[in-house]
This record gives sequence, structure tokens and C-alpha cells, in this order.
Amino acid sequence: MLIEWPAAWIVILNVGGWLLIQIGFAWLFTRLPAGWFSPSPPFTWEQSGRIYECWLGIRRWKDRLPDGARWFSGGFAKASLGGVDPDHLHRFARETRRAEICHLAAILCAPVFFLWNPLWGDLVIVAYALAANVPCIVAQRYNRARLLRLMERRR
Repeated sequence: MLIEWPAAWIVILNVGGWLLIQIGFAWLFTRLPAGWFSPSPPFTWEQSGRIYECWLGIRRWKDRLPDGARWFSGGFAKASLGGVDPDHLHRFARETRRAEICHLAAILCAPVFFLWNPLWGDLVIVAYALAANVPCIVAQRYNRARLLRLMERRR
């Protein structure tokens, strides 16, 4: 901890900081050009998304995650497929990549909070960053793997 604040201020900074980061990145990433987000293929170990079904039971919980892109004009809702034409599927795959990078960027902001938190607070911050963002990243990777598999079958 480099900056010492009263406990109440630390709580306000932590809660307000994460709200600002999560909502701010969601807004910012909806404004970035779609062309910046090429849909990367799944890693071999992801087995086209099947690993997330077997080990994480993703089908049971992924629909409960919030979709921040829907909160802003220009955002792309990812709650349902919405169409199977190739352009839509490709756009959807790009949007999963956009969301994945947005959540990764939020995780990377965690060290900023180390400036005013004690060591145990740093651990809480990292735990929050991972708990709030990793499930979203996993869901986007899972959806993208399924989309790419569908796109390949439709070719």
C-alpha cells in the first residue's frame, strides 16, 4: 500500500473504481471499430468448446451473465443467436472477441487498486477481478467456438 486512506475511503475507491472500470470499458469497447476484433480460433485444448461443457457445466450458467454491450447504443446483444446468415455469424464471432478482450482489460486494471489497499485487500481485489470477469471470458470463448463450428458446417 503506497497511499494510506481511512477504511471508508478505501471501500468507496474500490467499489467506485470497479464500477467505473467495468461500465467504462463496456462503453468504450462498444465504440471501438468491429474490424479491430478478429475472431480467433479456439485453442486445441478447448475442443471446440466442449471442454467448457464437460468441466465447467457452462450451459447451466452462461445465460445468467450480464451483457454490458446491450446497455449502450451500438452494442451487440449476445444473449441469443439472432440469425444464421454468414455475415451475422461472423459479426457475432467478432463481438465475442470484443467482449473477451474487454473483460481481460478489466482484469489487468487490478494492480491500480494495490496503491491504496493493504495486502489482504489486494487479494480481495484480485479475487473480485477474476470472479467478475473470468466467467464472462469463458462464456465468450465457448460461444465463439460454437459459432465457428456452426460457420464451418454451413460452408
